[in-house]
Amino acid sequence: MHTNTTLSRGTHRETTRITEILRKESVGGFVLLGATVLALILANSPARDFYFTLRDTHIGQDIGEFHLNLSLAHWAADGLLAVFFFLAGLELKKEFVVGDLRNPGRALVPVVAAAGGVAIPALIYTLINLNSSSEALGGWAIPAATDIAFAVAVLAVIGTHLPAALRTFLLTLAVVDDLIAIIIIAIFYSSDIKFNYLLWAIVPIIIYALIARFGERLLHLKPASSWLILMPIGFVVWALFLNSGVHATIAGVVLAFFIPVRMNKRTEQAGAEAGLAEVMEHRVRPISAGFCVPVFAFFSAGVAIGGWSGFTEALNQPIAIGIIVALVGGKMLGITGSTWLITRIRRVNLDSDIKWIDVLGLAALGGIGFTVSLLIAELSFGEGSDYNDYAKIAILSASVLAALLGSLILGSRNRHYKKIEQKENLDDNQDGIPDVFSDDSSNVSSRIAP
Repeated sequence: MHTNTTLSRGTHRETTRITEILRKESVGGFVLLGATVLALILANSPARDFYFTLRDTHIGQDIGEFHLNLSLAHWAADGLLAVFFFLAGLELKKEFVVGDLRNPGRALVPVVAAAGGVAIPALIYTLINLNSSSEALGGWAIPAATDIAFAVAVLAVIGTHLPAALRTFLLTLAVVDDLIAIIIIAIFYSSDIKFNYLLWAIVPIIIYALIARFGERLLHLKPASSWLILMPIGFVVWALFLNSGVHATIAGVVLAFFIPVRMNKRTEQAGAEAGLAEVMEHRVRPISAGFCVPVFAFFSAGVAIGGWSGFTEALNQPIAIGIIVALVGGKMLGITGSTWLITRIRRVNLDSDIKWIDVLGLAALGGIGFTVSLLIAELSFGEGSDYNDYAKIAILSASVLAALLGSLILGSRNRHYKKIEQKENLDDNQDGIPDVFSDDSSNVSSRIAP
């Protein structure tokens, strides 16, 4: 790779890892889409009373001041999404330890692109709602997030043969985007902090970290040990975070950071082929993508639109206009503009196979802000608020527009991508490397303990 280029193909190991992740995310994206459509149908049908009653049904038991009596929607948003954020934490740590983010030079472009893709939409939303209420301004972070599962599902639908470099750029961008969203939630959406609960949480966190580190061999060879040992400890940490005032999903990220990425000698001697973080990722991802996130979407995306008049009324609200313009236009401007700026500052060019129209297409898909955007909308406005309903309708509308726009741009480049894919496959075969992009390629995850 030439030093004066960026968005070039990475190592075979990194490319294989990215490909496997994106394949699984695409399946999760379709499940997520199905849950969203079902929620919208129920919320706007004669079954709406059943849907909203189910969503608001409380289960659990308060223990003194320890609050665990939550609605099903609350359990999904704070509980199931903690699993999603645990997975995001694993991806973040792996990127920083063995992925592209460990290399400052290679990481700079997607990091700056993600930062621009957060800052510009937030600024656009704020400017549009400058004369609105302070509550409306509180939703500035809603258009900050990118939903990688939906984005990859769109790629699968349009059949694009996205080059390896763009695959890596898309996932790294989404990982950094998640990191920024996590920081925003931790700083701006935590209130009435009760430090005694956070201090108590240190004890199970230390126990969790010690077991993950020194019991790595057991956790590798006995998959059930993860659920029987680590999960109960993780639940205690989550419950303490929930009652501390820090958003409970942050507990998932904290715990993920204590899962080792590299194997110790005993684990390697036992025949393991991947670090515990990668093994845990393969175990948790199907649960997160196939159950946790879809259930959250089912309870969160259901909004009574009120027919065409209600839909147009919602879209005419400054909140909705701000979200749509920020997600669709702001993401494209922020990601593409930041990428262009950093390449000019560093005096580097895009790889010869990649054009700016490709970056623009990925930036358009970045406007599919779904899971985390819905979460931040609920944190900003509260469940049952008109503002929250306006925000949900805007998020869904913007995600559809962004998907269509990204499909048009990237779909028009499919022939070019096929040529790049053929060239990459030829290079791999000449080097004696199996073709990781073909349909009959071996599945990397099959070599990792279940």
